[in-house]
Amino acid sequence: MQRRQLERREFIKNATLAFAALGLSNASLLAEAAGSSQARVRKLGAPQKFDFAALKGQARALAQQPYQSHKRVLPGPLEHLTWDQYQSLHYRQDHALWGDEATRFQAKFFHLGLYFHSPVRMYDVEDGMAYELAYDPAAFDYGNSGLKGQALPKDLGFAGFRLNTKKDTDRDFAAFLGASYFRAVGKEGQYGLSARGLAIDTGMGKPEEFPDFITYYLERPSADSDTVVVYGLLDSPSVAGAYRFAITNGDVLLMDIDSALYPRKEIERLGIAPCTSMFQYGENDKRMGWDWRPEIHDSDGLQLHTGGGEWLWRPLVNPANLRFNMFVDENPRGFGLLQRDRNFDHYQDDGVFYDKRPCLWVEPKAGWGAGSVQLVEIPTVDETFDNIVAFWNPQDKPQAGQELLFGYRLYWGAHAPAQSPLATTVATRTGLGGVVGQKRTYFSWRFAVDFAGGELASHIAKNDVEAVVEISRGKTEIVSARPLHEIDGFRAMFDVVPPDDTTQQIDIRLYLRSNGKALTETWLYQWNPPPPSERKLY
Repeated sequence: MQRRQLERREFIKNATLAFAALGLSNASLLAEAAGSSQARVRKLGAPQKFDFAALKGQARALAQQPYQSHKRVLPGPLEHLTWDQYQSLHYRQDHALWGDEATRFQAKFFHLGLYFHSPVRMYDVEDGMAYELAYDPAAFDYGNSGLKGQALPKDLGFAGFRLNTKKDTDRDFAAFLGASYFRAVGKEGQYGLSARGLAIDTGMGKPEEFPDFITYYLERPSADSDTVVVYGLLDSPSVAGAYRFAITNGDVLLMDIDSALYPRKEIERLGIAPCTSMFQYGENDKRMGWDWRPEIHDSDGLQLHTGGGEWLWRPLVNPANLRFNMFVDENPRGFGLLQRDRNFDHYQDDGVFYDKRPCLWVEPKAGWGAGSVQLVEIPTVDETFDNIVAFWNPQDKPQAGQELLFGYRLYWGAHAPAQSPLATTVATRTGLGGVVGQKRTYFSWRFAVDFAGGELASHIAKNDVEAVVEISRGKTEIVSARPLHEIDGFRAMFDVVPPDDTTQQIDIRLYLRSNGKALTETWLYQWNPPPPSERKLY
């Protein structure tokens, strides 16, 4: 799991950070004719024909060659930049790609340095021709970085790019920066979790492999288009790939993605459409809750819509040890990491606004066959660590020489576009079990789960709802489902009594029903009882 070693507030404020890709060749620089800001975007060599088929050909050919690292040693001043120095580097507005063109969008580029040691090649695509873009020190304001642009190599290259609208040239709505990481925002304009092009061997007992986008092709939008198309060439020791992103900005931002993967070798655990987030603590898990804020997380749960039509909700936790969950399925309809709790009072964070973090929903465009949605939760001590990953893992392991095609849509916004007709979980709380006012003689753990929506409100007066609870170990007691007028829904409560003194995981499954009919999504949870020394009865 990659970790972001930087202060999260500034991180979010100044866009996305991770690790980058590829180096540039020493080609001669060609300047465009004067007359617009496009003339200030310098170009390399001659243009080349380009389309997605050509990019897939590049990826296939790349996979047939031995992998070569794209990392590069940067000049000393760039290697030793501090965080504040790096943040003072800015791409100049008057050098923005498509800045003076008849289009609604523009692109700006990130500088190399600090954590970004590997250049990414950038191309501007117009009328089926790709023009490689050159690093130009005149395109950057070096601020208080201490760097002298003219002293840097002329073929230095870029670390990544971000997209803006012409109406708001300061705040970007999408950014691609580091390895295969990218992120976007909905109308709230607040960055949060990230997506990746690909995940390899995540959560296994060996180092994770992080593929890199080594080249980006940015297709110039037409004057009336609401969509920006970006292409990416991906490379890693195990696989090469070609990606097409059709990015439509809006209240809910849509990325329509097509990918073609070409493995170099068998891949043990391939992660398609990986979502990467952070969960330090929340109302259900206070293990790392020493901060003054009530909750700290980018996402609070994993939602799944299975191929069979079942809706599942799995609250996230910050486990004491690495935790891996597999949700076996065939042709999933969707999954994603969501931030359902959007109440500012539950976070009290007026700096990074966790209540405004986007949800990320993955929707396959065609059947993905047999496999599983996999969730990896890694212990974290604070909010600067991304410790949550969710992705689709095909049942069959990819083999060398194959072509694997995956198409899907990513939705970024306050709410997932796919909504269950059933009631959904609105809160999960836990604490010591037992009956108030009675002496506890053994240890148990209380779960209080609130549901709202669907048909629940119509059952409040009838009070004919029951909680159905199943657990893998131990026993349940004090099970109830009671109306909760404040949310026009119901609260399910129950205690779990561990069967022994071990910390072995207990799997819990819950839903509400009336007269045999399910009224809610299925709530799933994994709970590890504390060791005997920590089972205080108070």
